[in-house]
Amino acid sequence: MPDHDTYQRLIDLLDTSHVDYTLIDHAPEGTTETVSALRGHPVSEAAKCIVLRVKVDRRTTRHVLAVVPGDRRVDLDAVRTLFAARYAGFSDAGTAERLARAVPGTVLPFSFDPELELVADPEVVERPRLYFNAARLDRSLCMSGADYERVARPRVVPVAGPAPV
Repeated sequence: MPDHDTYQRLIDLLDTSHVDYTLIDHAPEGTTETVSALRGHPVSEAAKCIVLRVKVDRRTTRHVLAVVPGDRRVDLDAVRTLFAARYAGFSDAGTAERLARAVPGTVLPFSFDPELELVADPEVVERPRLYFNAARLDRSLCMSGADYERVARPRVVPVAGPAPV
């Protein structure tokens, strides 16, 4: 299980990049809807971060961190099309934890592993306020979508599907 190294790496990155951010302590929670309520904001302002396995062909697998608004889901067909792949699906928990360097529910919308390609939906970077767990279940972070885009440098493409029913 990753320790707080990922958290500290995030804070160091934001500080050296001169990002205006707010830390929010709360009860330990990793579910987008529940933690959004604890933080006191609409679910749409949360960054939902999902690690995906994308099979480009029989021999080539890529790993993608897809970031979508908290009230939406990842459009796997859009990701598959984006990478001209045969298959796109959710990564297994062990691989996701290793590449994201965080446990499920605390995955950041940043990639600190060169094997994990970062893709963010345009709605994420357009948010005036973007909330996400800061690699910890008990602490979140709020920053602007513009600062997020500037520092994380995701590939910005539509990858959000409709809200889950």
